[in-house]
Amino acid sequence: MNVLIVAAHPDDEVLGCGGVTVRHAARGDRVYVVVVTRGFPEIFSPEIDEEDRQHAREAHEILGGAGIFFLDFPAPRLDTVPGHELADAIREVIFSVNADVVYTPFGGDLHGDHKATYLATLVASRPINNCPVRRLLCYETLSETDWASPLDDSAFKPTVFVDISEVLERKLQALACFRNELKQPPHPRSLRAIEALARVRGSTAGLMAAEAFMLVREIID
Repeated sequence: MNVLIVAAHPDDEVLGCGGVTVRHAARGDRVYVVVVTRGFPEIFSPEIDEEDRQHAREAHEILGGAGIFFLDFPAPRLDTVPGHELADAIREVIFSVNADVVYTPFGGDLHGDHKATYLATLVASRPINNCPVRRLLCYETLSETDWASPLDDSAFKPTVFVDISEVLERKLQALACFRNELKQPPHPRSLRAIEALARVRGSTAGLMAAEAFMLVREIID
């Protein structure tokens, strides 16, 4: 099975899918990541941007991933990018890795880049023109999903829970690679908060730790 995790920024893919990446890899699935943005130079220095990309590579290796792609759309300015251009770029990666399963950010997230990435992924993975995607899920990203608007369409309502009890430490180890992004408690992007969310999601499903997802579409032959 080929799996693609679509991330707006480096570290999103580990925050939302670090545990499932290890789970997929352990059973022989090939897990790829595509990070769709590069830091806009007026906001992020090229040095910091390259550090973040290197941290993503290190984390991906820890989790057992099969490869990581970097696109160069501007962060945090995906609102300036025509939606079809972003969708076409993601679709090209989907077809290049022949992705059976795709994980994408939740569309209700506070960050506009996450919303744009979500919408573009939905377009890119439409079940037409021999698209290989059979399962599409949204993941949550601490400090974006939890800070979103309280309106109903922005609420993350998980329907799929994956047991990461045995691999939670690997996820935290991978997240520790992102030295520019991690914060101290009680910030939601602290290792303590990330572990706490995993424990809460696990308790919802009778597990010691879990990652939670919203299923967008599943096609069963």
